[in-house]
Formats: sequence, C-alpha cells, structure tokens
Amino acid sequence: MTATRTSNAAALEVDGVGISFGGIRALDGVSFRAHPGEVFSIIGPNGAGKTTLFNIVSGLYRPTSGRVRIAGQEATGLAPARLARRGLSRTFQNLQIFFRMTAVENVMVGRHMAEKTGFFADLLALPSVGRQNRATRAAALALLDRVGLADLADQPAGALPYGALKRLEIARALATEPKVLLLDEPAAGCNAVETEEIDQLIHAVAEGGVAVVLVEHDMKLVMKISSRILVLVQGKPLVVGTPAEVRADPRVIEAYLGSHGETEAARADR
Repeated sequence: MTATRTSNAAALEVDGVGISFGGIRALDGVSFRAHPGEVFSIIGPNGAGKTTLFNIVSGLYRPTSGRVRIAGQEATGLAPARLARRGLSRTFQNLQIFFRMTAVENVMVGRHMAEKTGFFADLLALPSVGRQNRATRAAALALLDRVGLADLADQPAGALPYGALKRLEIARALATEPKVLLLDEPAAGCNAVETEEIDQLIHAVAEGGVAVVLVEHDMKLVMKISSRILVLVQGKPLVVGTPAEVRADPRVIEAYLGSHGETEAARADR
C-alpha cells in the first residue's frame, strides 16, 4: 500500500545540498521535496550519503552549500531543538530509548516542548504542574495506543521486545507533533512480523498528514510503502521517481539494486 500526498505545498524542501569533510565531497547537489501525506524514501549503497543527508536536514551538520526549508521557512543549519519547534522530528538507526523509564515516560519526554509550566512552577509544586503532568501523560498514552503499545505503557522500556522499542521511538518522535518525520532505518533488525507492524504504522502516520522521509535498506518495505524514492550514489542523486519507475530504471539496478535487490523490490507487489 503506497502512501499518497494530501497537499501540493512541500513540508520539507532540500535544494542543492552539499557537504565536504576534509576535502572529500560527501554530498553534492542533492534536492528533493517531501509533501504532507506521503512517504518519501531515500535509498542507496552503503556510503552513499543517506545518513549524512539526514544529519544535515535534522541540524546535526551544517551544509557547505544548499538550503533546507520546513513548511516554507528557512531551516538551514538550525539547531535540532529549533527545528523541532519548526515541525521536524527524527528517529535514529540505533535506538535512543531511556531503558530505565517506562514506555509512557519515554513518550512524555517527547512532549516537553508542548508543556506550559516553567521552572518556578515545578519548584513550588503549583497545581498547574499536576494538571500539566496529567495532560502530558494522557497525550503520551494516546500516542502509545496509536502505535499499538497501550498495554505496555507502564512497563520498563528495557523489558520490551525489539520491535516494540522501534515503535516506541516513533511514538516519542510523534510527541512533538511534527510536520516532517525523518525515520532512519525503522525496520533494521526487525523480523517479518515486526517489519509489517512498522509498515502499517508508517502508512498510518503519513495518512494523518505528516510528511514521512525514510531511509531504509529493506527494499520490499521501501517499494511497498513509498510515494516516491530518491536514489543516492556516491553522494549524488541518481534518480527520483515512483517505486515502479525506480525499480525499472537500469541505472538503479546497476548501481544499487543488483539482481537480489531487484527480486526483493519486485516482491513488494505480491
């Protein structure tokens, strides 16, 4: 099931982005648009620059050329916290979970920017703090229900199975109410059942109007769920197109998919 865009206005615009490290050009002239309601996937061989591109978009790196906009606003080089306020959230390939906290507490951490009380209210234990904490917990519980983890809300995160942790991280990213959600290898390490759960969740998030930008090596998942795909090779864009266009492009098959990847991609239609 492929996600479809719900708006012509881009939620995320990346124009001519490039970056160099020690004289080596890691990314060069990368451009794309991601729209509300679509899943835009970025694929390519190891070392193609996918994570570097994510690090630029999410404010961890500042590009040496090019621009990034979120919902039409300049966002190039902004710190991650400011980008989050602009409407961008991200998960990471390696889990960034607080394992000693409960599942609901992990999601509550992601709601901190929506909270209205401040330091002195907390220090004085004003009634507004209690009301805020209850509202934050209620919002976190609703997000856990959305990702299928409501029954595990008060379980320590460290006791959850791996696939549940992947969905928990997505729930926490959604707690900031993003316009753009960057997912870095959300199905990495998951079994077939867990991957299907991630597939359904990503589709539901996009259907809710969020622009989902996905980096993923699972070609069956990518071809099944993506609206459009950008292929990166050696830091440069090779092709942008629909799953069918990318799957059939001989340049992509030669540079990345190969015979095995082509077979896996074809299986997405079955």
